[in-house]
Amino acid sequence: MLNKTKWLVKEAKLRIKYMVNKDCIFCKIARGEIATKLVLETESVIAFSDINPVASVHILIVPRRHIESVVTIKSEDASWIIDMFSVAKKIVKDMSLDAFRLAFNGGRYQHVLHLHMHLLAGGSVEWSKL
Repeated sequence: MLNKTKWLVKEAKLRIKYMVNKDCIFCKIARGEIATKLVLETESVIAFSDINPVASVHILIVPRRHIESVVTIKSEDASWIIDMFSVAKKIVKDMSLDAFRLAFNGGRYQHVLHLHMHLLAGGSVEWSKL
C-alpha cells in the first residue's frame, strides 16, 4: 500500500508539472533544450529511455512534430507515424529483442500531451504504471 501511495504522489507531481508547462517537454527534448541520452535519432523521430521505466527496456519513440495524441492524428501525419514504427523496428533489431510490445496511451493514461510510443521489453511490464 505504501509503495502504491508513493507512486501515486510521484505520478500526481509529474502530471501537474506537464499540465502547467506552457511548452511541451517532448518538443523541448526534440529541440535539444532538455538533455537526454538518445537511443536513436532521425530527422523526424527521437527515441530515448523513459525516466520512469515500467520494464527493463522502456524506450519512448516520439515524433519531432507536435501531434497531441492518437485522437488528433490527421492524414498529413501519416509519414510521421510510419517513421515512428520504422524507428521501433530498427531499435528492436539493434537490441536483438525477440519479444517486445509497442503501446500508445490515450486519454487520462497519456501523461504528456505529445504523441509517443512506448517500446517495452525484458520481463514483466507494470501496466498500471504505464
